[in-house]
Amino acid sequence: MLKIVIRSILLYQQLWLSPSIWVSTSTTLQSFSIAYVSVIWINWASETGWASSNLYMGTDPLSTPLLVLTCWLLPLMILASQNHIKAEPIARQRNYITLLASLQPFLFMPFGPSEIIMFYNMFVATLIPTLIIITPWANEAVRQRAGTYFLLYTLAGSLPLLVALLVLHLNTGSLSMLIIQYSEPIALSSWGDKIWWAACLIPLLVKMPLYRLLLWLPNADVEGPLGASMLLATFFLNLGAYGMMRLMLMLHPLSKDMLFPVMALPVTRVLMTGSICLRQTDLKTFIPYTSGTRMALLPGGIWIQCRYGITGGLVWIIADGLVWSALFCSANTTYKRTHSRTMILARGMQIIFPLTAVWWFLSNLANLALPPLPNLMGELVIITPLLNCSPWTLFLTGPATQITAPYWLYFFLTAQRGPLPQHIINLQPFHTREHELLTRLPLAVLLLITNPQFMWGWWY
Repeated sequence: MLKIVIRSILLYQQLWLSPSIWVSTSTTLQSFSIAYVSVIWINWASETGWASSNLYMGTDPLSTPLLVLTCWLLPLMILASQNHIKAEPIARQRNYITLLASLQPFLFMPFGPSEIIMFYNMFVATLIPTLIIITPWANEAVRQRAGTYFLLYTLAGSLPLLVALLVLHLNTGSLSMLIIQYSEPIALSSWGDKIWWAACLIPLLVKMPLYRLLLWLPNADVEGPLGASMLLATFFLNLGAYGMMRLMLMLHPLSKDMLFPVMALPVTRVLMTGSICLRQTDLKTFIPYTSGTRMALLPGGIWIQCRYGITGGLVWIIADGLVWSALFCSANTTYKRTHSRTMILARGMQIIFPLTAVWWFLSNLANLALPPLPNLMGELVIITPLLNCSPWTLFLTGPATQITAPYWLYFFLTAQRGPLPQHIINLQPFHTREHELLTRLPLAVLLLITNPQFMWGWWY
């Protein structure tokens, strides 16, 4: 942990003392060195279980994969933002990269605390730097509305969790994860207990997000810069699922009469967001909506509270976080050259950029959960406990996993195949930086096939 902290502090010094021509290059290399050092956490957590660096901080096999993924997010965000800020004055370039670097401690702190109240503080603390990145640095005029949605939904959803944690502390006398995971789960015997159960999960469902709470995500993804889109796709969805896995340890499993009404929430999300996906024509808007459809099964797998649900959820959020970042990068590269996010106006790119079409194709196959990719592993491991709970869920999980698959194929064929539109006369060639970015994300998904125990959490 100390190695990561020292290198992160040196990152600010290197950022402001480097010559202007080397600002992006030097900070990218330094952040990649931090990411490579973070890999040592994998062996640490896998061999010893819960490892505490001090009284309030520690890691275990559930948080370690997400910590490593978060450390790898910063260099990719800097790499993705270089084209966005290159026309800005050097002072604004330094300020933007400083904002990204300042997010680093806020990003991995939620996965490190051993106290639930510290997790809540870091959960809310990520709001301000992310809001600053989304609003002033966005391209569209409606960026203020996107920032307002993001702020409103996050704060409104976080307040019930704070009240629920205060009630939990009054009843148990401790908010330590080390103590709570060995204590008796709280039985949901009254309606007050069930309301408290819902208050614990509402802010996490906002982050994932559940349908009706999904409105902030497409606006923030579309109107924000590419770095913000990668941050939202990789971190905030993972944070909601991770918090749910942690809090479910202290909650008694739902009774069968309450499980089915609660499961109606993700089922509604599958049907409604899937229907929205089928009528989308915007390249960048389609990605967050389809992520909302695919993530709908994740809360159900976690709420059942069995080992397969937790393991499948961890595998799913790691693999899909990488895939969605790759899809956002691919959509952004197309938008930068065609100046349009409409799929019908961006077709025929495979003729001009065949290598880029390969990255599009690999990212689409991973999002379709093609075997033996970890995306399929996560889906199957989550669907198994759902079927054990009730065979009737087969009629819901099947359409949920396939409702957007035909449209993803149509999405790829429309954006990459076919004749070039007549308005496209000359296009800017792809840069090595963009190919490097699009190579690292699908390659990371492929490498996870060779070492799947990295994603298995507590049951490795």
